[in-house]
Amino acid sequence: MVSIFAKQNSLVIKQTYNEGEDIASKSILWLDLLNPTIDEIAHISKIYDIEIPNKEEREEIESSARYWEDKDSITINTRFLIKLGEESLKDETITFLLCKNMLFTIRYSEFKIFDEIQQRVLASPRYFEDGFDLISKIFEVRVEKDADIIENFTRDIRELRKGVFENIYDYNEVLGYLSNLQDVNTRLRDSLFDKRRALTALLSSNKLDFDVKSSITTIVKDLNSLIDFCVANMNALDNIHALFASQINIEQNKIIKIFTVVTVAMMPPTLIGTIYGMNFTHMPELDFTYSYPIVLLVMIISTIIPIVYFKKKGWL
Repeated sequence: MVSIFAKQNSLVIKQTYNEGEDIASKSILWLDLLNPTIDEIAHISKIYDIEIPNKEEREEIESSARYWEDKDSITINTRFLIKLGEESLKDETITFLLCKNMLFTIRYSEFKIFDEIQQRVLASPRYFEDGFDLISKIFEVRVEKDADIIENFTRDIRELRKGVFENIYDYNEVLGYLSNLQDVNTRLRDSLFDKRRALTALLSSNKLDFDVKSSITTIVKDLNSLIDFCVANMNALDNIHALFASQINIEQNKIIKIFTVVTVAMMPPTLIGTIYGMNFTHMPELDFTYSYPIVLLVMIISTIIPIVYFKKKGWL
């Protein structure tokens, strides 16, 4: 589907593109291509004499594939995050193409941010004179959303740290949760890096006016701040992992200590039982009437003495 946002007097009108429709004569502000067909891409490319990158080109990670500029146009491929439930994210590459003061966006997933921007454009058209104003506002809102995600993410890290110390979770649950948080943080950080790289390159363009450059400069500063938060969160997750590993080692040491104490405590009665289990003919103790209860008592006492000793030493 292709949504057309065209200027009409002091308003912006939203229309849906019909295949084969002649839109060259319209005063276009924004063409939003959501899941476009090959024919739609070919038709729009021909009308405006622009080159829209294909899927393989959109996903390449080289700097030259994420941002390039020629005499008439600027093309940006950057990752936006999509929330999948409460605790997972995925990234989707979106193409922004600026040509003749128009903005073309090519995307293959639904994003609430685009619905929000569309409503803003229709409600306050005077704030959007060209495509540069639009792309500035899109990145501004996207970075605000990323900041909200990071705030919630930081809260989850604090709760996990507290839960690890209070033994709220079992080991498998902690490892799964920790692994998921690390994946989310990595996706956040990579997405922020990608946006910063694109906007930093955009700032060097002479096609931007002063107001747009000022706005994008502020966005880049916000991105730097958010990246610092991501780095801090990654360090916090590493710290939780180290603490969790230490906690497991402590628990294992406690178990080993108990087994060691039990083994040492059982050695004297085992020795006594072994001695009196020998099949020698001449063992005078065997002729005593109370030999059996005496030996049992000695075995019990020899077991209790090491346990009492270990308790006094603080080993139990």
